[in-house]
Amino acid sequence: MTTGPHRAGLDKQPADVAEMFDGVARRYDITNTVLSFGQDRLWRRNTRRALALRPRDVVLDLAAGTAVSTTELAASGATVVAADFSLGMLRAGVRRAVPKVAADALHLPFADASFDAATISFGLRNVNDVPLALSELKRVLKPGGRLVICEFSTPTWRPFRTVYMEYLMKALPAVATKVSSNPDAYVYLAESIREWPNQDGLASLISSAGFTDVGWIDQTGGIAAIHHAIRPS
Repeated sequence: MTTGPHRAGLDKQPADVAEMFDGVARRYDITNTVLSFGQDRLWRRNTRRALALRPRDVVLDLAAGTAVSTTELAASGATVVAADFSLGMLRAGVRRAVPKVAADALHLPFADASFDAATISFGLRNVNDVPLALSELKRVLKPGGRLVICEFSTPTWRPFRTVYMEYLMKALPAVATKVSSNPDAYVYLAESIREWPNQDGLASLISSAGFTDVGWIDQTGGIAAIHHAIRPS
């Protein structure tokens, strides 16, 4: 007897995370749009703007999933490579005409200084060694290369933060049962959002990895934040 796809634990074992995302791949994009009330589209556009891409840039879109974010970035005219640990996610995005590579964020299969810019959206909190993942991103960026991280964060207005953390996070898995191909995975996703550092905490991690000019732009009242940084020359 086989079992269905399960949710990963907060220890974020790579095989468990990959299996979980394989299980949600089929309806991942529509589920995210429903759960974010369409804000995911705005966040993708703002991530592209934060990268300030140029047509000759070569860009890494790490944890690209079904490559919906990669397609958004490629609208700038840059060459964008979608990389993800989940083969199921990459297969779900097979019709999106961008380069796709199976890749582990902790051991990127790219040479040093390969990219003019790199981004990871809603994927950094799913790796089990964030400093190592940031180090790998720094390694594959050219000197002066731009890093942009879009990730769930902490709402800045205290009353809304309480509602968001205590109620919306509990409601998220229930809503996911109506639209997701693996609702149990959204229990993990809710837990991982609650455990993730706030804006300043993530900025400190990025600075500790050796990036400079670190800052962030809150999205939708701090539900998400777009962090930006530079690999020093």
